[in-house]
Amino acid sequence: MKKFAMASVAGILGGVIATTQIAGPLLAQESRSASVYEQLDLFGDIFERIRAQYVEEVDEAELIEAAIDGMLTSLDPHSSYLSAEDAADMRVQTRGEFGGLGIEVTQEEGFVKVVSPMDGTPADAAGILAGDFITAVDGESILGLTLDEAVDLMRGPVGSEIIVTVVREDTAEPFDVSIIRDTIRLTAVRARTEGETVVLRVTTFNDQTYPNLTDGLEEQIEAAGGIDNVNGIVLDLRNNPGGLLDQAIRVTDAFLEAGEIVSTRGRDIDGERFNARPGDLASGLPIVVLINGGSASASEIVAGALQDHRRAIVVGTQSFGKGSVQTVMPLRGDAAMRLTTARYYTPSGRSIQALGISPDIIVEQPRPPVATEDEEEDDATPPRFRTEADLRGALSNDSLSDEELEQLESERLRAEAAAALREDDYQLAYAIDILKGLSALGPNAITLGQAAQ
Repeated sequence: MKKFAMASVAGILGGVIATTQIAGPLLAQESRSASVYEQLDLFGDIFERIRAQYVEEVDEAELIEAAIDGMLTSLDPHSSYLSAEDAADMRVQTRGEFGGLGIEVTQEEGFVKVVSPMDGTPADAAGILAGDFITAVDGESILGLTLDEAVDLMRGPVGSEIIVTVVREDTAEPFDVSIIRDTIRLTAVRARTEGETVVLRVTTFNDQTYPNLTDGLEEQIEAAGGIDNVNGIVLDLRNNPGGLLDQAIRVTDAFLEAGEIVSTRGRDIDGERFNARPGDLASGLPIVVLINGGSASASEIVAGALQDHRRAIVVGTQSFGKGSVQTVMPLRGDAAMRLTTARYYTPSGRSIQALGISPDIIVEQPRPPVATEDEEEDDATPPRFRTEADLRGALSNDSLSDEELEQLESERLRAEAAAALREDDYQLAYAIDILKGLSALGPNAITLGQAAQ
């Protein structure tokens, strides 16, 4: 009987514990739900009071949109509400043509920061640089505005002038920059050949990026007389703010035979992995990828994947570090919501977010000085040193044939062109020099370099 009583007590206690374990989370969930409903009631109460008692009559739809936008922008700098007009603008941008200044911006501690100016745009021509902070528009401070509000101030009719006040890290005082708004027509990829190196300048990742890249590469190889006459490829991703994920995957896939390109991981969603398919458009030629602080998002996916697979040498400076995935979700009335839903990871499992891609070789690009009214241009050219050939009565070189002399002259002209490129674009010249060095080492250079790592 005593044992039965003990067993009964144990059973009762066990039941109490089990009930507590099950009921506890349910009660907590109900409590959280009740709290959410209370907060929603509070929101409704505030909305009604504003509508009834604010000093001026308010537009109810605008008030609700502002509340929605505030909720989204409180999450991170990249989540936001897109009105029907903004959603339409975004769709136009991904097709590669839109109106504006030609800068990609983000918000950092309340300030509007330039991620990158886009090639060939009014902002680029005016000298706006990646990392600049815009503090005022037409003399009106934008401190305290949301990013969307600041961007709205910078919009305007094509052909109109805007004065932006810029704070630059290595410049003592803020300065004004005049920009004429224009229709932005982006050429996603510009291809050219420098010496024996094909340079692919990728400015954005829109619907035209992969087709532009393949066509441009094919044209340059054909102009060079075949791929045997090309020593390598420079993939220039500097000041590329990113764009469409599928285009970043296709560009990376163009130079990989196999392996993972990128993976995404969300909170409660199974991660996605994207893998390369057989086929390398460069036929194994060495690749140098150029990045800087204006290289973000899709650019970092490409650089990170090619770096992890040791398919390319990454040169330049630390990239921007935008490693989050935004999903655009359509809403009623043609509006949309841009919500951060996952993070990007490179093939080795590195998260790009807030860290960016570290180059294999750090090469700084000299910043152009900010011109002032007091400065005068110095047109003086450096003195040319006299050589043996300049001396009166110097013996001539009779050991070379006319053909060899022509070859030497051709090599001298190429060297002068390379020197001029260093003055114009030091990072690109450095990348081309790397490919020249690898070409001089022969076909085993990449293999030897990888073994050394």
